[in-house]
Amino acid sequence: MKQILLVDDKPSIAKVLSVYLHEEFDFVYQEDPLKAIEWLQAGNYPDLVISDIRMPHMTGDDFLRYLKTNELLKSIPVIILSSEESTTERIRLLEEGAADYILKPFNPKELQVRIKKIVG
Repeated sequence: MKQILLVDDKPSIAKVLSVYLHEEFDFVYQEDPLKAIEWLQAGNYPDLVISDIRMPHMTGDDFLRYLKTNELLKSIPVIILSSEESTTERIRLLEEGAADYILKPFNPKELQVRIKKIVG
């Protein structure tokens, strides 16, 4: 079963996604990007990361940069979640290596389809 790491400071997002994804994916949730980095450094390599853009302690931008500059992690696709409709931000993050950029609130079924397209 493929594994998804969700990094978002709102547990409600994790609850919604786990309902839609738990049958097809092993779902791991981290509320804090620094804890997610610890989890990754412990040798955990998910098939996909979904990250919020605005979080305490570290932004989603910085978390994406961390993943994409780490030799062991840079091939993991990352979907960015954001409540901001900013074309400039979306383009910048896609250029920096995000596999997708999805606006909140999102349709969980649509996100499920996008995940399947990315991880198969």
